[in-house]
Amino acid sequence: MQVAADLTIPDHPEIFAIGDTVSINAWNGKPVPGIAPAAKQQGRYVAETIKARLRGAATGPFRYKHAGSLAQIGKRLAVIDFGKVKLRGAIAWWIWGIAHIYFLIGLRHRLSVALSWLWIYARDQRAARLITQGSSKVV
Repeated sequence: MQVAADLTIPDHPEIFAIGDTVSINAWNGKPVPGIAPAAKQQGRYVAETIKARLRGAATGPFRYKHAGSLAQIGKRLAVIDFGKVKLRGAIAWWIWGIAHIYFLIGLRHRLSVALSWLWIYARDQRAARLITQGSSKVV
């Protein structure tokens, strides 16, 4: 759904919509990507907009600030694009993992995930065990 510059639904300024279900050209005229960092920025913007409206103040349009892209592409392989800095391979994979742990909420979650991932890495295991449909075979 296309939303207005302030992330409201057209003809309904009292209803905000954010995340990957909306479309808005607020990234240098390009559509904002449907990723978690964009949704978090939209959520902060909406909270500030609501607070400003309650005070009777106006806010400007939403503007997305892209911090870069990280993606895991294989076993111990990742790619990173921070604009001028681009990496791939094992070093990018370590940075990808550290970034994901850093953005978890709470020290307990960070430690739990970090220790779990280190255990999996040290034992050279797969990260997930899935039971497929139609069979009790563990993949």
